[in-house]
Amino acid sequence: MTIRFEAIPTEEVEAFRTGMPDAYGNAPERTTSPGGMPCRHCLGEIPAGAAMLLLAYRPFPALQPYAETGPIFLHAEECSRYAPSDVLPPMLSSPDYIVRGYDARDRIVYGTGAVTPVGEIVHYAGELLARPGIAYVHIRSARNNCFQCKMET
Repeated sequence: MTIRFEAIPTEEVEAFRTGMPDAYGNAPERTTSPGGMPCRHCLGEIPAGAAMLLLAYRPFPALQPYAETGPIFLHAEECSRYAPSDVLPPMLSSPDYIVRGYDARDRIVYGTGAVTPVGEIVHYAGELLARPGIAYVHIRSARNNCFQCKMET
C-alpha cells in the first residue's frame, strides 16, 4: 500500500489569499511570520519576516459534530502545493504529532488517535489506512491539536 501526505488544495488557498472568509466567517488575518510557522499548502516553514495568513480552518466538507476547526498558517504570497508524496513533509519538525483516522462520513474512528513520534507517523498511518472503515488520516499538532495535513492511500 502506498500512502501519501496531502496538503490543502491550491484552489482553497488562493481563495483565502483573495479574502475568502475562514471557517468562522472572518477574513484571514495578514501578519508577519516570527519564523518556523508551518504552511499547510507547501508543507514547509514560513521564514521569519515573510508575510503569512492566519485563519480558522475546517478540513471537512460539511458541518457535523466531528468537524474540528482550528488555526492554520499559510504563506500570504504564492507558494507551490506540496506534491502528494509518501515523503515526510519538512514542516513536521516537532518530536511527535497526533495521528487519527476518519471514516468515509468524516467522523473520527474512536481508538485510532495516538500521539506518535515523527519517525513512526508513516508506519502508524499505514496501519490505520489498512483497517476497514478508515478512509483517511489527519496529522495534528500534539500540543495544540491544529490540523497539519491529511494522509490517504
